[in-house]
Amino acid sequence: MAQKSALVTGASRGIGRGIAIELARAGYRVAINYAGNAAAAAEALKLVQEAGSDGFIVQGDVAVAADRARLIAETVANFGRLDLLVNNAGVAPNVRADVLDAGEESFDRLFAINLKGPFFLTQLAAKQMLQQGQDAEGFRGRIVNITSISVYTASTNRGDYCMVKAGLAMMTKLFADRLGHDGINVYEIRPGVIATDMTGGVKEKYDKLIIQDQPGITPIKRWGKPEDIGRAVRAIAEDRFPFSTGACFDVDGGFHLHRL
Repeated sequence: MAQKSALVTGASRGIGRGIAIELARAGYRVAINYAGNAAAAAEALKLVQEAGSDGFIVQGDVAVAADRARLIAETVANFGRLDLLVNNAGVAPNVRADVLDAGEESFDRLFAINLKGPFFLTQLAAKQMLQQGQDAEGFRGRIVNITSISVYTASTNRGDYCMVKAGLAMMTKLFADRLGHDGINVYEIRPGVIATDMTGGVKEKYDKLIIQDQPGITPIKRWGKPEDIGRAVRAIAEDRFPFSTGACFDVDGGFHLHRL
């Protein structure tokens, strides 16, 4: 079989970059999608190459239908097939607003990028994968959705973010059910508090909640790192869970535990 290939959305920085690097270490060629920061995407590609593989960068906004189609088309044109789609691209609210004051503009933006975009990109990817022959492991493809502990953790000053992430978790189940008998497994990775640009503005808050407070919000007393998520995706990419689909993997330092 030819070298496997992956498309990772939002791969120029943060969690997406960590995923791309780990996939490269697993031998995957990686299409590095970015929305606006071409320099960061180029740096991510260099790191992928240094990790022992190759790929290309492709600009595109997952909220735009024409861009979604181009992402799939360019990936297939460069690699011949698409073995793995990682829906990672996502944004936080520009302004944290109480649910009683939240506006439609922020809701529409988050819905378009964090849920509508991944849904229709997955639809396109699945149709491409259905046309492909099975690989050596018997799969036509794999799909991974990166969600958040916000799937089930209420944050009343960013309700729109929580709602779209919860929708992405249900999307995982829907596509897993639809595609499981066709050789396409679908998974959810649910990160906790990860050190990225997105969480940079609340560093002091989470330093206290995770590290300083006793017992703290997580049994593992450190911030998560992008490579923590990357390693989880890599395990899926290397087919460590061939008899699982629709499964959710908590990569959160134990935040999901109910503790007394």
